[in-house]
Amino acid sequence: MKRSLKKSLLAAAAGVAALTATGGAVAFCGFFVAKADTKLFNKASKVAIMRDGERTVITMANDYQGALEEFAVVIPVPVVLEEGQIHVTENAIIDHLDAYTSPRLVEYFDEDPCRVYARREMAMAAAPLEDEIVVTANRIDGYGVTIEAEYTVGEYDILILSAEQSDGLAAWLKDNDYKLPEGAESVLGSYIKQGTKFFVAKVNLEEQAATGLKYLRPLQVAFESPRFMLPIRLGMVNADGKQELFVFALTRTGRIETTNYRTVKLPTGMDIPLFVKDEFGDFYKSMFEEQVDKEDERAVFLEYAWDMNWCDPCAADPLSPDELRELGVYWLGADGGLEEPRAQPIRPIRPAPQAQNVFVTRLHVSYDAEHFPEDLMFKETGDRSNFQGRYVLRHPYKGDAECEAADEYRTELPKRFEKEAQTLANLTGWDIDEIRDKMNDKGQSFEEPKKEPWWKRLWGGDKDKG
Repeated sequence: MKRSLKKSLLAAAAGVAALTATGGAVAFCGFFVAKADTKLFNKASKVAIMRDGERTVITMANDYQGALEEFAVVIPVPVVLEEGQIHVTENAIIDHLDAYTSPRLVEYFDEDPCRVYARREMAMAAAPLEDEIVVTANRIDGYGVTIEAEYTVGEYDILILSAEQSDGLAAWLKDNDYKLPEGAESVLGSYIKQGTKFFVAKVNLEEQAATGLKYLRPLQVAFESPRFMLPIRLGMVNADGKQELFVFALTRTGRIETTNYRTVKLPTGMDIPLFVKDEFGDFYKSMFEEQVDKEDERAVFLEYAWDMNWCDPCAADPLSPDELRELGVYWLGADGGLEEPRAQPIRPIRPAPQAQNVFVTRLHVSYDAEHFPEDLMFKETGDRSNFQGRYVLRHPYKGDAECEAADEYRTELPKRFEKEAQTLANLTGWDIDEIRDKMNDKGQSFEEPKKEPWWKRLWGGDKDKG
């Protein structure tokens, strides 16, 4: 039996004891039914980061819509980049990573309550598993700006700039048709003081036409830096409302978290009403907004943390070694990657066939300049424990079970439904009465069933026999 399946069955069995103690029923045969991917959010940016020691590969996807000649991006980078350190990849890889790590909705169906008692002892006994680059510089007099390097990579024309002062850099960018929002000079100035370079990209229309694509592909950069961070401040200058950012981190050591903002795990594992199956997108957005408000709009949320080898349940298949290598995970493959593994041993957790030794973290932040005045700073924690945003639908048993346990089960259902309603209201801020109405429409009644006299089951209720 596969380890993940075994874990699922033991966890389900352990659940029997907890549920039967209150008259509930175990939910076997569960499956994944929906996921909350980044498509739910407008103005969403997706960034994948491979981090290993000081080696970093950043893959930047964007949801830009508009005329391609208007597109331009300015990104602070720690060093002057060679052409070979810049790459263009495919959206499909980021989309796959998004799907694999998305919060998910799972569905279970209660078993016949009359069969639960026979497995109670087995359930009680079941224990859960322990679980430096030389480039000819071209100084531009009058601005204090230096073009450190320039390349065409894929459909992008790219410049690597350094600058002496923010107003000169801003003036040069504007004079060269890079549209900067008002107020950008102060943010640029803070990066210049740190000796930061600037990665500047525009679309090369001729190269873009040659690709035959109707969209812009993600840009990738590879470099080494002791600072594990993601610059977000420049993108917030004069932004229209909050922005959504999803960070997918790939490491050998384990989960990452932010060091200058709180990293908070989303609520997970709750049973919620059945009607949410048809409204999962609305539910997840409302739930996320509610949690953002509860954390004073200053937290970064953990949505997923898991070894790439497996998942339980899976919202998509794990990424292949080729996809992971495209994202910068250089240590995979039969040739041993670019170098031997680091000296310190990494103890595998829950070994699986074809183990890939890649741990993925998904962080989600809804941010603006007021609540996120600093760039995101990260650290690798070494924590390889699993986490996923997971929400559960439990369908009541609909069969004609006739036993004392079935009577107790049906008597407890209204209490269970009320708990689900309260949980949903607390998670989302939705009106509790509207929730109850929708639950009733889905057959989740809050009325206790009428109990038939015990003696009606003695002779099958046959009134014709004399």
